[in-house]
Amino acid sequence: MDTNQILKKLKKHSPTILGSGDFSTYAVLLPLIEKDNETHILFEIRSHKLRRQPGEICFPGGRMDKQDKTDQDTAVRETTEELGISENQITDIFPLDYLVSPFGMIVYPHVGVINDPETIIPNPSEVEDVFTVPLSFFKKTPPKIHYVDINMKPKEDFPFDLIVGGENYNWRTGKIDEYFYIYDDKVIWGLTAKILAHFIDVIK
Repeated sequence: MDTNQILKKLKKHSPTILGSGDFSTYAVLLPLIEKDNETHILFEIRSHKLRRQPGEICFPGGRMDKQDKTDQDTAVRETTEELGISENQITDIFPLDYLVSPFGMIVYPHVGVINDPETIIPNPSEVEDVFTVPLSFFKKTPPKIHYVDINMKPKEDFPFDLIVGGENYNWRTGKIDEYFYIYDDKVIWGLTAKILAHFIDVIK
């Protein structure tokens, strides 16, 4: 391959996150509703029948399917499936910053308004219950942040003989910041809380 062929290939390349082809792609909706003449945020409690994160609090959302043309389509589709509402009940949809998880996930959050929220009928196979929290609570209540250490631990068959330092190689360590909001008896944490904190920063 000569230089001209290489340059032609590079001109056609659109940069993305290195290795993102192996990542699972998800999208969620941070739903705003009007309740008691005030803006509220709606949350789901995941069904205890689910294999992943049963009983935890989250936003509507899920994995991007082949029929979804965009990540926004995913967020809307998942919200309608989980809350039993129609697409035209979700309006004013705007993207937030996307999030790359150290566990091989890319999450695309969106904010949208759900109209006629009294028609919501949660899908019991996925959603145990729903509840709302006034937006004003989050605007005046900062999250508590705790940290989880990340340590590198090579597998037993790792080729230490191929790297400088061998078994004494100085691996980098890191930490994940975990956000927590506590409202009455509800604990909102993890990616949901991180997305929520980002949203509050944006609107402030």
